[in-house]
Amino acid sequence: MKEKTIDYILRATWMAVTKMYNEEAGKKGSTMATGFALISIDPEAGTPSTSLGPKMGMETTSLSRTLKTMEDKGLIYRKPNPNDGRGVLIFLTPFGKEMRDYSKQVVLRFDEAVKQSIPEEELQIFKKVANNILELVNSKKIYLTDKIK
Repeated sequence: MKEKTIDYILRATWMAVTKMYNEEAGKKGSTMATGFALISIDPEAGTPSTSLGPKMGMETTSLSRTLKTMEDKGLIYRKPNPNDGRGVLIFLTPFGKEMRDYSKQVVLRFDEAVKQSIPEEELQIFKKVANNILELVNSKKIYLTDKIK
């Protein structure tokens, strides 16, 4: 059997996690992106719309579409940012707070299931390796030369 690449393992794992989250969110008529956005919004102070994209690793167009859907479903509302006349703050409605709590519980349940199934020592190694890969990718040094081995 041919060895799987690191890229394949990362993509296949993330796709499976995404599918699992979307199936769980679907039970409440939602999506993983909506759940992630709900968790990323400060439930008391609101969150500037401009900080949500970077926080979630989402492109502006996708985020705008997600926020529009969330607004249509009564999960959020927008207010002008008093500290930045050009900006908007995103706030959760009572229904949005309820769905935020649900989303948070879904994530914590997954986290707990992984912790129950994988020894702590292995999880620490996984976290270290994942952080090292993230740093390597963010350094943008992988493809500095045209030479590929």
